[in-house]
Amino acid sequence: MLAVARFPLYLNLIRWDRPAGWLLLLWPTLAALWIAADGFPGWHLLFVFTVGTVLMRSAGCCINDVADREFDRHVKRTAQRPVTSGAMPVQEALALGGVLAFMAFLLVLTTNRPTILLSFAGLAITLAYPYAKRFVSMPQAVLGVAFSFGIPMAFSAVLGGGEWTLASVPPHAWWLLLSNLFWVLAYDTEYAMVDRDDDLRIGMRTSAITLGRFDVAAVMAFYALYLGSWGALGHALGLGAVFGAGIAAAAGQALWHFTLIRQRSREGCFKAFRLNHWVGFAVFAGVAADLALR
Repeated sequence: MLAVARFPLYLNLIRWDRPAGWLLLLWPTLAALWIAADGFPGWHLLFVFTVGTVLMRSAGCCINDVADREFDRHVKRTAQRPVTSGAMPVQEALALGGVLAFMAFLLVLTTNRPTILLSFAGLAITLAYPYAKRFVSMPQAVLGVAFSFGIPMAFSAVLGGGEWTLASVPPHAWWLLLSNLFWVLAYDTEYAMVDRDDDLRIGMRTSAITLGRFDVAAVMAFYALYLGSWGALGHALGLGAVFGAGIAAAAGQALWHFTLIRQRSREGCFKAFRLNHWVGFAVFAGVAADLALR
């Protein structure tokens, strides 16, 4: 009964009402899955990576809120989160995060050995990110690796055999991860711009603070690097005009985001961040449609 009564708090902790977070993880992972499989990857892998993405993002929220609870109470947007406000003990939040991560690991166990091995690296990066904000001037780069790690895992799930080999994750998978990192830098810098004043006051390190007055220009450069490199890699891998249309649709959205963030208003920057999953969806849709229409 106690767990049932606290269920709304659990949903609040994992940001269930804000699916943008797991969608930002999902679209590049699914795009990689389609590329690795040269089309539809099958229902099993689609289920594993979709549900696993939701579970790991939810576990990450638990870990992040515990790590940042002393900082979040000084930020208006985050002060009422369950752990920060004291509505949920630290131990309970960590227990929930552990259960969610274990459920995701059970899904990974249904794939293959290379993917299982990669999952440990992905977990380590997820655990490291909340603390990177204390020591790294642009912690969004660490988040970029964490939010892109589904890409090599998708390739290993499709191409990996019983043992780890170099062929389990081909070089272009790592290039796609690196390229996707620039997208994470773009949208998470927009997110950091929302809280810049609060972060400066409490001594938090973010890309928005590090970039200073060049933040808007940097965000647009990150978008350009992301879309340009994914476009070039897709072309090299044999994707054609339909994929190019997806890249163009994503670029159009990035240009619209410029109009939202150029004045650096909290509302505009937060809106740009929240709607970024449509950028990722456009790229995924271009990949899936291009491969389906071959």
